[in-house]
Amino acid sequence: MAPTPWISFTTDYGLADGFVAACHGVIARLAPPARVIDVTHLVPPGDVRRGAAVLAQTVPHLPAGVHVAVVDPGVGTARRGIALAAGDGLLVGPDNGLLLDAAAALGGVRAAVELTNPEWLAPRVSATFHGRDVFAPVAARLALGAPLADAGPAVEPDTLVTLPAPLVRPEADGFTAEVLTVDHFGNVQLAAPAALLEPLPAAVQVGHQPAVHGRTFGDAPPGDLVVHVDSAGLVAVSMNGGRAADLLAVGPGDRLRVTAA
Repeated sequence: MAPTPWISFTTDYGLADGFVAACHGVIARLAPPARVIDVTHLVPPGDVRRGAAVLAQTVPHLPAGVHVAVVDPGVGTARRGIALAAGDGLLVGPDNGLLLDAAAALGGVRAAVELTNPEWLAPRVSATFHGRDVFAPVAARLALGAPLADAGPAVEPDTLVTLPAPLVRPEADGFTAEVLTVDHFGNVQLAAPAALLEPLPAAVQVGHQPAVHGRTFGDAPPGDLVVHVDSAGLVAVSMNGGRAADLLAVGPGDRLRVTAA
């Protein structure tokens, strides 16, 4: 494989400890030419679905390279460490559903391996820090052009762990959908595709709250809700000048009903 000097890095490690720096250090020592793009390290701890959504919505806009993601509440258990080839990219992380939406966004899984080659891992692998001891060294070697097949045995793609599909239910006067993510601004992203919002009128209702069916935040008066299609092509609920998630008292996994007013 040709070298892919870009590595993206997505985790729930936070910024208060040295975990991110340790992984950067492993990559820098093994693959000095590699350049790392930090997507985020503020995924809520253990929130695999949130990490999967962030990764899938980001990788199509990154340069071709290796995408490492670690949101791994099952670290040290029987869950597999994996690397996937998808489109023009490679994905590295735990086999817990975290990587598959991103793989689909890149064109689908072309090949998968389990990370078992001890020569690719740290000399001593911690039971609780596979980001440093498994995923970072594998990513570094892949970035230098090492063959994916050398990382470990092939895995059948249909054996990879998948996350449960979020609820999306069309209804006569609108739809009900699961909250997929809540971002830093309090915008509520639903799992609903844009096509479900298109037929609704200008005046809609989100739960028991009135809202505007608009294109952007400023289409609603200050302090009011607007339902729109976000930058990922999904339906979102936002507040002009405020936090929709707080007004609606919802978080990831909750359900919202959007209907004509």
